[in-house]
Amino acid sequence: MLIKDITDTIEEAAPLALQESYDNAGLIIGDPGETCSGVLFCVDVTPDTAEEASRRGCNLIVSHHPLIFKGLKRLTGATMQQRAAIAAIKAGIAVYAAHTNLDAAENGVNHTLATMLGLTGITPLATPPGVIGNLSPALTATELVDRIKSVCGSPVTRCTVPPVHRLSRLALCGGSGAFLIDDAVAAGADAFLTSDVKYHDFVDNAERIFIIDIGHYESEKCTKQIFYHIVSKKFPNFALYYSETEKNPINYL
Repeated sequence: MLIKDITDTIEEAAPLALQESYDNAGLIIGDPGETCSGVLFCVDVTPDTAEEASRRGCNLIVSHHPLIFKGLKRLTGATMQQRAAIAAIKAGIAVYAAHTNLDAAENGVNHTLATMLGLTGITPLATPPGVIGNLSPALTATELVDRIKSVCGSPVTRCTVPPVHRLSRLALCGGSGAFLIDDAVAAGADAFLTSDVKYHDFVDNAERIFIIDIGHYESEKCTKQIFYHIVSKKFPNFALYYSETEKNPINYL
């Protein structure tokens, strides 16, 4: 099996044409014609995940966030990004990313997160890649936040003042999705789940919708399961691994 066989399979589910113009999804390092020995799935490529892939006999890392997002002018090991790229190249490891194309794909990040949270009647928001669905039965704000924390594995969330009424419609966008708040309100959402919400987004929308910021990593770590499902469905007996060394770069004290 070739590296290209794995990446083509991912692109069948998340075509590169779906990525945003600013993105750098696709094969970033490596030869697509090389024989693939195993695949490590992660959210971010770091020197630790490169070492883990090598230790596990994998010569392909599939990540959600592109290791090289903007052009690199040098590889000297001066940054974590450069050290990760150097480690992968030295070990003969190819690096591939499915980012905003996976966000926008059918059964991608947002549809998967909505399903994990038990939403029904899931439909897209007017602006991609957000989705909205029904909470049945309706939940109190505390019940909804507790469910989100449990599903996403976060000890905390940042929220606007919880409303007193029960919530029956939840919109969401994994990653940085505050730009979709207006779409969520227009679609009739009682609550909106995303990450990287700025202070003034909370202030300006506090009376319009219940905003829940779960954290960027927490909202997208399901990408590892998505990658595994896509690839294992076609290659059920191949060497596929979730990264065990990867950690949320944000710590809660």
